[in-house]
Amino acid sequence: MISVFKFIFRLAGLGLLAVAIIAGISDASTSIAQSQTQLQPLGQLLFSLFPDTFPILQPAIERHVHPALWDPVLLTLMTWPVWAVFAPLGLAFLWLGARRRGYQPQFA
Repeated sequence: MISVFKFIFRLAGLGLLAVAIIAGISDASTSIAQSQTQLQPLGQLLFSLFPDTFPILQPAIERHVHPALWDPVLLTLMTWPVWAVFAPLGLAFLWLGARRRGYQPQFA
């Protein structure tokens, strides 16, 4: 059962890293084309993907979860580049799903 969860964590980690790499390549190509640094923030991406539901995200989180989660935490994450949000998440999921070997002391 644990191996199934580890597989799911590894799969999610690889998917998140793939999104981060694609976002990084997209930011790099846009920056090269415009001859200036252009990093797409996560909030802008989410708004372009979900234009109808994104505006109701703030009141829903403040009302049903906690108001402090929106302002310092999620609002800060919305200003970060997409790759800077998804890459650490992907690495964390890969770490959680890693196959670990048991400790075997080596005697000389």
